[in-house]
Amino acid sequence: MSNTISFYINLIDKALKERENKKSPANLYEPITYTLNIGGKRIRPALLMLSNNLFGGKDEAALNSALAIEVFHNFTLLHDDIMDEAPLRRGHPSVYKKWNTNVAILSGDVMLMQAIQLLSKKNHPNLHRTLSIFNTTAIQVCEGQQLDMDFEESSAVSIDDYLKMIELKTAVLLAASLKIGAVISHASSDNAHHIYEFGKNLGIAFQLMDDILDLYGNTEKVGKRIGGDVIVNKKTYLLLKAQELATGKTAKDLDFCLTSKVLDDASKVERVTAIFNTLNIKKLALDEMNLFYNTAISHLDSIDAPAEKKLVFERFAKGLMNRES
Repeated sequence: MSNTISFYINLIDKALKERENKKSPANLYEPITYTLNIGGKRIRPALLMLSNNLFGGKDEAALNSALAIEVFHNFTLLHDDIMDEAPLRRGHPSVYKKWNTNVAILSGDVMLMQAIQLLSKKNHPNLHRTLSIFNTTAIQVCEGQQLDMDFEESSAVSIDDYLKMIELKTAVLLAASLKIGAVISHASSDNAHHIYEFGKNLGIAFQLMDDILDLYGNTEKVGKRIGGDVIVNKKTYLLLKAQELATGKTAKDLDFCLTSKVLDDASKVERVTAIFNTLNIKKLALDEMNLFYNTAISHLDSIDAPAEKKLVFERFAKGLMNRES
């Protein structure tokens, strides 16, 4: 079937492999090919294609825009790895590690321009709206990244601040992908709004679930070390909620865990988890996640489209929220 997410993921993967980057200068274009070929879930471009399909659009009208979203997303990863000093990306050396920082910056810049070229390639009647959504979203993603970096140094981050940061850094690109697909297919303004809000709220719920799984997930199923956020004092929803609720001895114990130079990683994770459990943090985080998830589903329900075509979005949303812990 052509209206399944796996169909569009395969379509995007094939189209990316068929794209030819210039060969020269090699140090500019080889990192781009390398980045796009080392994997990725292709979820955002696949959702753009599905959204276009939902509102009766043709696949060929949306493909270049879908590729643009994937190229842009990978551009942000190139620069994120530099800022985060991350040596690996999808199990492979990061571009700045395999080449160098300057190459990664410049190749990333070219990817941004390539994304805009791809968006502009199909001169459909709604091109202006598509570019406007893309440009606004690109700025928002940068704002989210800056907030994330600012939070590392700030001791006055509220839960509202955190939710705004993950909305900008993570959720708006998912939402924009869906809205661009809707706009290309000439969906009504109401439908474009609802599909955007579906994606935005689902993206926030997804990140909150990530926060929960980082501490309460199963290492083998989650695919990363449990408690990594706790070890580095990352300001997640869980930590911020605990700091908001903790009083007296509990607050002192939490502060000790966050500032101690003598606690080893395992002991720190164990003690912080115990404090979180005392404050019922896992349930509160799940409640917050479900609030955003249910809001997303409410917007999906409000879309004027055949129920059977909306089912793929509902299943996708449930899959994100039901990742095994």
